[in-house]
Amino acid sequence: MTTLDNIVEEIKKAESIVVLTHETPDGDAIGSSLAMYNALKQIGKNVDVIIPECPRNFDFLAGAKDVKKEGKTDNYDLAIALDCATIDRLNGWKNYLDEANVTINIDHHTKNGMFADYNYVNPASPACAQILIIVLEALNIKITKEIGECLLTGIITDTGGFKYQGVSAETFQFVAWLLQTGVNVSNVYKKAFQIRTRSSFELAKIAMNRLEFLEDGKIAFTYITKQDEENANAEPGDHEGIVEEGRDVEGVEVSVFLRQREDKTYKVSLRSNDYVNVSDVALVFGGGGHVKAAGCKMSGTPEQIKSTLVSIIRKYLK
Repeated sequence: MTTLDNIVEEIKKAESIVVLTHETPDGDAIGSSLAMYNALKQIGKNVDVIIPECPRNFDFLAGAKDVKKEGKTDNYDLAIALDCATIDRLNGWKNYLDEANVTINIDHHTKNGMFADYNYVNPASPACAQILIIVLEALNIKITKEIGECLLTGIITDTGGFKYQGVSAETFQFVAWLLQTGVNVSNVYKKAFQIRTRSSFELAKIAMNRLEFLEDGKIAFTYITKQDEENANAEPGDHEGIVEEGRDVEGVEVSVFLRQREDKTYKVSLRSNDYVNVSDVALVFGGGGHVKAAGCKMSGTPEQIKSTLVSIIRKYLK
């Protein structure tokens, strides 16, 4: 069993480190990755941070300008995967994990694949960033305002502004501690949630025009294609929030949102309101996540995928 001491020891031993996270990264993936990047730089490590499709609204975070699409060709001493439930979610970047001398997996997803040499996973944590606070403290990292902003971004986004299941008294204690570094909560909240590109509205408009309600209004379903993204001049991250729009409609228990990938398969995002464990639904198709927020990858047309998903979700509805 991996302990915090194991994580600290391996990080201290390594000289060259690559920080990785999952494809289509959210605020927790980005905030956690940049917090780790800044922390490792602080203690003199040679570190690269690789974040695919980094949305522009997170450019305010320290280290965002240093994000790379690819790392160096030779092996790293250590590869750290953050907020990544399975190795497949690293997609085209998992070769860095395969080739590193030692690997660490820090995550909070219930169905984590435990794919690294050292797996530090706490499903009770509402965000990977909250786990990182403990790790960075153990490394004697000075939590600066810049690192604090990264960590707070991770916590705020993955808890939906502290309204999702899993938020605890400990979460607010950590946030109170981060505030002492000088972090401006309202600024982080505004950057993460309130500032949107015009193209994101165009994309949402397309998705909302397709939104349909199934199973007596208990399921909301919509999708966007690569062509839709081109038509909207979409930027990375512009699709964020669409699945929540369906979930927030009165009477909806499960919201389903499909986003077409480059390989023509679809990334399926699932959200629930009260009683359906969408992680169980995603697991049927090789995915996973949390009780009320999960995802997977599926092939077929939107209509085919809709039919397949509804046949499974129906079993969980009351």
